[in-house]
Amino acid sequence: MRPTRRLLLVGEGNFSFSASLCDASDHETHITATCYESEERVSRQALAKNNIQHLRGKGVEVCFCVDCTKLKDCFLPEKRNFDCIYFNFPHCGRKAGVTKNRELLAKFFCSCADVLTEKGEVHVALCKGQGGTPADQPMREWHNSWQVVAMAAGAGFILSDVHPFDSEEVHGYKCTGYRSQDKSFSVEGALNHIFTRSLPFPHPRPVICQTELEDKWISFQVPEIFVNKMNRGFLDTNSDHPVRTINEKLIAQLSQTFPLQRIDHSLSLLHQGHLSAVSQSNTFWIIPNTEQNSSSEPPGKGTARSVLFPDLHFCRNIDQYDRMKAQEGEQLSEHYLLRSSHLVYVQDVVRRLNFLPGTLHVLTGPVFRKCLISPHTLPVFHETLFICAVDKGTEGSCIQMLMDNIKNTVSSLLPPLSCFTLNSTVEEAKSSGIIELNDSVMPEPHLDKTQYFICVKTDTSDSKANGSCIGDISAAPCGSINSKLGIVFASVNLDLLAMKICGISDWRMLWTLDERFLNQFIGGELGPFKSFSLHPPSYVHDVSFWVPAWEQFDEIAFHTIARCVSQETVTSIQLLDSFQHPQTGQTSLCYRLTFQSCDKALTRQQVAEMQMQFRKEIQQCLHITLR
Repeated sequence: MRPTRRLLLVGEGNFSFSASLCDASDHETHITATCYESEERVSRQALAKNNIQHLRGKGVEVCFCVDCTKLKDCFLPEKRNFDCIYFNFPHCGRKAGVTKNRELLAKFFCSCADVLTEKGEVHVALCKGQGGTPADQPMREWHNSWQVVAMAAGAGFILSDVHPFDSEEVHGYKCTGYRSQDKSFSVEGALNHIFTRSLPFPHPRPVICQTELEDKWISFQVPEIFVNKMNRGFLDTNSDHPVRTINEKLIAQLSQTFPLQRIDHSLSLLHQGHLSAVSQSNTFWIIPNTEQNSSSEPPGKGTARSVLFPDLHFCRNIDQYDRMKAQEGEQLSEHYLLRSSHLVYVQDVVRRLNFLPGTLHVLTGPVFRKCLISPHTLPVFHETLFICAVDKGTEGSCIQMLMDNIKNTVSSLLPPLSCFTLNSTVEEAKSSGIIELNDSVMPEPHLDKTQYFICVKTDTSDSKANGSCIGDISAAPCGSINSKLGIVFASVNLDLLAMKICGISDWRMLWTLDERFLNQFIGGELGPFKSFSLHPPSYVHDVSFWVPAWEQFDEIAFHTIARCVSQETVTSIQLLDSFQHPQTGQTSLCYRLTFQSCDKALTRQQVAEMQMQFRKEIQQCLHITLR
């Protein structure tokens, strides 16, 4: 039993579980045992009558005619603070089917929300296969199960643990109630499901951000997709986030080989101009607040007025946006890009700083990208860029030293059966088992260079190993700045690396606001992560539409809108069908969207509302015609 103090048991039949729990508890634990039926009827069973007497003799509060779907009505306000609620083998009675029992569970969880403490637990024991989760072996088809995680989600609960219900370990326990009779039923393969409250989905509000760029302060409205990801402080000195821990270990290792200088403080969130170092179609372009652009002082709080052009985020590039606005009679004087890689600072760092050959300069911070949706494709992540100027002809030895230090640090942190490789081409990386290799790792810089991919594979015994490219090491000429020097730079995606080291399967978990994530890394420990939300329900919706013959469908914008509207709950988008009309030239596309949250309770109703909003947004932003 967990260290709780006020326990509530509902749906008790013969009270044998209550009696066993009472005998195993200390004197500080207060137990309330309840039954749906009257005392007169229950006491007709000899076992129940004896257990009731035993419980009352131990000071346990025994209540009858308690409806588990209306717990708030059964207890006074001062008594609605239970630390744990137990419901063993719920059933509507007789030959009730799965639909009625789902309804019972849904109402029960809603009732629990009224009387459970903030960090309390709800324990629900179900017979083999009833829960409908992968923990059941064999697992029933979803439509034929009680869908316990989906029913709990409706009340804001997530499944945080599940383990076998071993009746032999509960001394004196007798399971009865088969078809509402005093008959036993089989509990072989039964599971105890433990639910906890999840954080609610936030209601994003417009956020104004100020950043310094070229000696002036720029105010801009943060794209909605990043509202909850700005200023999170993962890299702050007092942070225990695994991203910071890994970064500090990398820097500490490299400082033993190179003189090292950090320049994090000089980085701006925005960059101005057209850059070949990044792909414009994957960049978030920003229109700033013009009132604040010319100021050399930080803007006061509440003084910024946002000028937001939502359609800018869904244009393929800034030139397309300018043409669109020109057609509407508008003239735009300046626009910025939201930092998509620290590579955009390489030339500035070399020019502006006292850049001594052999010194390793370190830039660290979050970067932001438009990208397709997948568990290992990150629209925002923390990137560390190491830059070192060396004499021409010595780039190879510098690359080797960087590689050896990064490899030693990462290899010491990776779990067993992991593999660390350096690949010179994309094809080589793919052939070595690197499954996820995409533009969220590294854009192509604008300098001619030699490039090697840093890859991690987490299970060398499996040909379908889950691998990722977590960065790269490159060498390039210094250009007109100093013809005698070459530049070596290594980029590391700290978020992907943290996922590999800590066994985190979903990048979204790194950004959760739930304290149960960081509580597993107190003091900078990097142990394996244990999810606090198991087997979350998933929901599928399809959308089909016509794309005009003269329009080029922007799939990245399509995915970006899905991310934004769903608050990052869309986990996959699959093209089901494509058809071109022979007369009109229009193209019909049909996509399947899968919704699932990794840390919050997500309901079918919420997803339906997201889907409706998504349909509206793509019609408005992508100029398609819904079917």
